[in-house]
Amino acid sequence: MTYVVTTPSFSGPFQLLVELITRHEVDVRDVAIAPIVDEFVATLRATTDGAVDVASDAVAISVDELSEFLLLAAVLVEMKSRSLLPRPDEFEPEEEFVGWQERDVWLARLLELRTYGALADALASLLERAGRAVARVCGVEDDVVVTPPDLLAGVTPADLARAYVRGVEEKPVPVVRLHHVTVDAVSVAETVVVLAQRLPSLGRVSFRALTAGLSTRIEVIVHFLALLELCKLGHVSLGQGATFGEVEIEWVAGDAGLDVGMVDTYEG
Repeated sequence: MTYVVTTPSFSGPFQLLVELITRHEVDVRDVAIAPIVDEFVATLRATTDGAVDVASDAVAISVDELSEFLLLAAVLVEMKSRSLLPRPDEFEPEEEFVGWQERDVWLARLLELRTYGALADALASLLERAGRAVARVCGVEDDVVVTPPDLLAGVTPADLARAYVRGVEEKPVPVVRLHHVTVDAVSVAETVVVLAQRLPSLGRVSFRALTAGLSTRIEVIVHFLALLELCKLGHVSLGQGATFGEVEIEWVAGDAGLDVGMVDTYEG
């Protein structure tokens, strides 16, 4: 609701009046608060929505509209009281924002009230829908006989004995047998020695050609690790001309012997 006020210095919406006073465009001392409140109450009593309830002698008005007017009126009262009270010559700039901080608190409370109002409406809707349900007030007819099934029908004492024996007998422990699994023991150190003997005579060779005769994946991996060891020791040179291209291997250490003790060990 937009409430319009009329004063000697201003005529228009009440919220606009408060904003003009805040911006010092209207002198708050020229605005009388009591006539504004009296006119607001009289307007509410005169409107259809704000008609007086004879039984309760209360004005029918929504909480949002009343809260908005009370908030603006409280801010106006505070500003008017501050303008009438004597002030020292020097004051802190932060004192001008004290009223706005309190206004923010009132706005936060107003939002909380609106949230609670929405929750109350939702609960009222749920209660209304629940009131349409009718509970059953009678039970099963007298002539209806409920007979539970006989769980032991057809079970003989011998069947019970066999079931008892199966329940108490010791269960075998599952055993995973690995006698059929064979693991190839491939050593990186041994492969380094083998490559040190082969590569000097091969010259420049690709990794694909070097591992062409291998049949298992673990052997290819071990050969790659062995080449990395030889490259780290400075015996071979590795190169790749293009991305995902062939890896070229070249022996660069001459005919010098290889110290197997310098080779790192891996678990293959």
